[in-house]
Amino acid sequence: MIQTDVLILGSGIGGLSTAIQIARQRPDLKITVLTKTNEGESNTRYAQGGVAAVWNEEVDSYEKHEEDTLDAGDGLCDVDIVKIVVKEGPERVREIIDWGARFDKNPKAEYDLGREGGHSENRILHYKDLTGWEIQRTLMAKADEFSNIEVLEHYFAVDIITQHHLGYMVTRLMPDIECYGAYALNKQTGEIEKLLAKVTVIATGGAGQIYRATTNPVIASGDGIAMVYRAKGWVENMEFVQFHPTALYNPAGENPVFLVSEAVRGYGGILKNRNGEEFMHKYDERKSFGSRDIVARAIDNEMKLSGDECMFLDCRHLNKEGFTAHFPTIYEKCMSIGIDPMKDMIPVVPACHYMCGGIKVDEMGRSNIQQLYACGECTCTGLHGANRLASNSLLEAMVFAKRIAEDILPKLIIFLSRIVFPIGMRRVRPTPRKWY
Repeated sequence: MIQTDVLILGSGIGGLSTAIQIARQRPDLKITVLTKTNEGESNTRYAQGGVAAVWNEEVDSYEKHEEDTLDAGDGLCDVDIVKIVVKEGPERVREIIDWGARFDKNPKAEYDLGREGGHSENRILHYKDLTGWEIQRTLMAKADEFSNIEVLEHYFAVDIITQHHLGYMVTRLMPDIECYGAYALNKQTGEIEKLLAKVTVIATGGAGQIYRATTNPVIASGDGIAMVYRAKGWVENMEFVQFHPTALYNPAGENPVFLVSEAVRGYGGILKNRNGEEFMHKYDERKSFGSRDIVARAIDNEMKLSGDECMFLDCRHLNKEGFTAHFPTIYEKCMSIGIDPMKDMIPVVPACHYMCGGIKVDEMGRSNIQQLYACGECTCTGLHGANRLASNSLLEAMVFAKRIAEDILPKLIIFLSRIVFPIGMRRVRPTPRKWY
């Protein structure tokens, strides 16, 4: 049995950011982070595009970013949450830069702000086409600076522990379900271990692997969402699954499919059919700059009308030196399967990319289960509505990691005096109650 103050399930941007935000303020607390593979393997590291934030207020504004987010979400976003994330986002980006994150700059030594579908201004900070990898690297290095953060690799979380495991009936109508930690499979020993915690944070990412074609790594299997659902926690908007419009079409098949970043269209790539004809003007006045849901549906419709297995992204008119500098990974991947983006159009198809629904949390990252928080793609904060605006996901995770830390720290003083770990879960068991 492992006892800890804060248990965090997941080592991506949501999990590690939360751990760091707590550790830097309370070095006396023990923080345990579980990851079911290696620390560096997460959805975060595969994010190509970047982080959206209002950076140049001479041409951009919070209001514009908010409007773009609401428009992409098809009117189903929580307006208050949108305002919180947009306004607090730039400070969180500055913070991760202070921790060592490198974002591309132009010859004037200013940040090279990109633009992606659905954005009205250039506001995407990026590191080539490896932004997620760079952020994961930064967070891992920062977490290593804190002796009170322990990362346990190859631990597969199975269930969160609630009153149900004490023999009490738990229903979704109960107002006082409590979380005491989690059971996890130690993949190296093959044993199920009990991890008891005063506060638990779920940051397990999305569930893209439920689809045959997805840009998500094999670890994106929805474990955290499923655990909360089984524990009678609230989950919502699971029908809102975002498909990225431009995954690389590879007849040989691969899992996950390779993502051709939306930033390629922001850089000047144009969507065309097999005959080299543009088609996006038929679906949206922004053409190839339309939001992901619109572009994905347009590509799907064109494929059905033509009978083709893919559409194409034309980059042949772009400067080779600039393209390879901005998108080295995409260029190398295309070349590896015999496609030269400077001579050939890149074949693309929509693929499952992001879960807009998940564990329902409030503005502080609290679930309806006491002592249980959630952060990142496994959550439904209300920011994304029916469709996430490009590059808002990393921003959301950083903002909510900070807010979770701010909410947890004062409460831990109470938890420390109230909760102890004898043979059972608590010294004073909850009073049995009937629920009808």
